[in-house]
Amino acid sequence: MKKLLVAFAAVFSLAAQANDTLTVAATAVPHAEILEFVKPALAAEGVDLDIKVFTDYIQPNVQVAEGRLDANFFQHQPYLNEFNNGKGTNLVAVTGVHLEPLGAYSNKYKKLDELPGGANVVIPNDATNGGRALLLLQAAGLIKLQNPRDILATPKDIIENPKDLKIRALEAATLPRVLTQVDLALINTNYALDAKLDPAHDALVIEGNDSPYVNILVSRPDNKDTPAMQKLAAALHSPELKQFILEKYKGAVLPAF
Repeated sequence: MKKLLVAFAAVFSLAAQANDTLTVAATAVPHAEILEFVKPALAAEGVDLDIKVFTDYIQPNVQVAEGRLDANFFQHQPYLNEFNNGKGTNLVAVTGVHLEPLGAYSNKYKKLDELPGGANVVIPNDATNGGRALLLLQAAGLIKLQNPRDILATPKDIIENPKDLKIRALEAATLPRVLTQVDLALINTNYALDAKLDPAHDALVIEGNDSPYVNILVSRPDNKDTPAMQKLAAALHSPELKQFILEKYKGAVLPAF
């Protein structure tokens, strides 16, 4: 009987290990789609992936910091740094996964030089993506910033604006919805894809593949190195995932590994 109990305990222990669960927040496209792709491979390794889709950039970090979620996958390192500094959190990057080039879109014009004087332009209202958008406008020759490399630049830092662009900052998730109401919108690729925009063809200007804004898997210091988290990190660097990204997004999303 004792041997039987020991054997049962061993089997029970293995079953418990096989049922490890990671709850990960993600924006719908492409992050949740990427996680869905690696989910079966992770299940085969004893990790069940519970994907929670969010439409904003705040709650995924708040809920990971509070321990309600294990990790999130939606942001780049400059945004994480700004969030940690502003909120007093200590979230950490586990690994980099992909790049989503920021693009400028218009329903009214096919080229940037068609923008009229006083055109209405909207950019993301979070500090890092807002600065990123202004850097892209600067690279396109539409504005000039006081510090041409400042990733946290705001419209107040514009020193030259030949077309007198009227630049407003709005919640990133709302930008595709207001595209018909403005002349130009600087939209993060995840929200552009979710709105059925094709960054490779629809963007009037888009970041190059030298952008530093690689999207990262984020967790806490206490769970960053757990076996389950490391299995997820490895799955997010697999050759199969790289091929999936290249084939599905056709250059709108680029592997960073």
